[in-house]
Amino acid sequence: MDVNDWRALVTVLAFVSFLGIVGWAYSQRAKKRFDEAAQIPFLEEPPQAEQQKRE
Repeated sequence: MDVNDWRALVTVLAFVSFLGIVGWAYSQRAKKRFDEAAQIPFLEEPPQAEQQKRE
């Protein structure tokens, strides 16, 4: 194998890894967790945190 074969192999492996990550990100199993994480900025702060801000 010469260096160009290794480059092609690494490129194919990187592309397969990329497709795997995209597939995981758009899977139904991950959707619930991502939807919950997307709502974190809109949740109310706990009462203790509000009291600490006032002090």
